[in-house]
Amino acid sequence: MVFLFVASLIWALSFGLIGNTLAGLPRAGIATMRLLLSLLIFLPFMKRIPFKRALNLFGIGAIQFGIMYLAYMYSFNYLKSHEVVLLTIFTPIYLSLINDIQERSFNWRNLLIATLAVSGSAVILYHNESRINSLTGFIFVQISGICFALGQLLYKRAFNHQEGHLPDKADHHVFAWLYAGGVAVILPLAVIEWLRESPQISTIQIWTIAYLGIVASGIAFFLWNKGARMVGAARLAVMNNLKIPLGALISLLVFKESANLRALLCGSALIGSAILITIAVGRHASSQEKSED
Repeated sequence: MVFLFVASLIWALSFGLIGNTLAGLPRAGIATMRLLLSLLIFLPFMKRIPFKRALNLFGIGAIQFGIMYLAYMYSFNYLKSHEVVLLTIFTPIYLSLINDIQERSFNWRNLLIATLAVSGSAVILYHNESRINSLTGFIFVQISGICFALGQLLYKRAFNHQEGHLPDKADHHVFAWLYAGGVAVILPLAVIEWLRESPQISTIQIWTIAYLGIVASGIAFFLWNKGARMVGAARLAVMNNLKIPLGALISLLVFKESANLRALLCGSALIGSAILITIAVGRHASSQEKSED
């Protein structure tokens, strides 16, 4: 769970950088440069694995990083940075429902916990000063959220499912395959955009892309996926919205933006309650298993 918290904290700093510092640059180009830097970080750790498993991870990366990033980056053409982060509130619901489909069962408890996390984020969203006016931007963010949720669960399954089992500590040895899948999806569109627009990049934009590629994409995505496979579906769903109150808090304290403090506290309390419930449920389940043994 520590991995998920650290990744959320890193991402909370990233939204403003994309929406402001990198404004005007081709969106697919930014995503491609980020993923290429992330790929370069993990290439030295890459080890040979069976072709089917490599192809599986490549496909997961194409969904979680490729299609997700395209939708995510294009949403900034229609929405402000804080609106993008606020509209990710539905990701826990998507994750809970996709997990139920994978398991071929319906877990109402997980869905209720995810809904509690969503309600906390909705409080922050509702009391935000701006209003979401772009349906296109909204759709792009939801596509991004669905792809990100699906990618997390597929990665978790790749390690835990019998047919695709991978060594427990092999994350850093296989993660380059995910980034390669993401690059393969975005690169063709990025080349077309770059040749068409021929943008000029400033020094600060270069450093920003380097930070986002190495830290926000490279390190944070690795920590997130590693943490995702170590927790249950309910806790993972809730943690997907932790970046929202963290992002609002950082905007308030670091960037001196205005915010509805009461809404922030109430929304954060609801999300925190959902996290505590998942921890309590997990401990109760573990104690029951021990008593049965």
